[in-house]
Amino acid sequence: MKNNIFSLEDKVIVFTGGAGYIGSEVIRSMLDFGGKVVIADIVDKTPVEVVGDAELAKNLHVLKCDLSSTESIIEMFRKTKELCGRIDVLVNCAAYGGGVGGKTIGGDISQISDELWRRGVDGVLDVTFRCLREVLPYFEETGKGNIINIGSMYGLVAPDFGIYGSSGQSSPPTYGPAKAAVLQLTKYAASNLAKKNIRVNAVTPGTFANPKGLKDDGFKEKLESKTMLGRIGKPEDLSGAIILLASDASGFMTGANIVVDGGWTAW
Repeated sequence: MKNNIFSLEDKVIVFTGGAGYIGSEVIRSMLDFGGKVVIADIVDKTPVEVVGDAELAKNLHVLKCDLSSTESIIEMFRKTKELCGRIDVLVNCAAYGGGVGGKTIGGDISQISDELWRRGVDGVLDVTFRCLREVLPYFEETGKGNIINIGSMYGLVAPDFGIYGSSGQSSPPTYGPAKAAVLQLTKYAASNLAKKNIRVNAVTPGTFANPKGLKDDGFKEKLESKTMLGRIGKPEDLSGAIILLASDASGFMTGANIVVDGGWTAW
């Protein structure tokens, strides 16, 4: 494992929002590559419940954390150091407040109040910034660090509302602008923190709709037709890009954005 430049052996990785459909599979891959992972999530699950494997779960901790609260984030990082001794990598994956799936505030701009707008942006952009800021003292202690922000194809392009219909899966107005800002924050932070030997990169996925939530109304086929590869993404499709950025294989990468979207945004 130590001769593998993609190895995560001896790396302590904090993964926010990692207990869900996509995060849990990526975390399985990180554990397979030797990483020690701490999930920070509001969901109350055991390590075995997240990855479904008792052996892998030995190197996994789940810390319940309210990521809307700076105090809760500070405490989560403190507990992580207490459990693991240090922090090497932060993966900013968490999103909340209507920022995912459109189920909370939908895609109708005219219906967005100031409160809903603030909540949606907070749950995508602000949570990323809070976690990025609060992890920095731990990186400064070790003299190096690595941050991976999760973007979205809707931070690059607008939704095609013609394919969503009544599916309930349309992207809310807060989501794309906030994810676009996450990508700019990635570049800004990469430039600002390079002198401290802290790398900051992003992964932009799309589309990774959970098949269990897709109705049998042709919506899945419409999504698939928007990608060059003719299918929607599977959670394991993200693992390679995130492992690359988390490992020493990406040691000369910072300020970069890896797009994993089956070609959706390339045509």
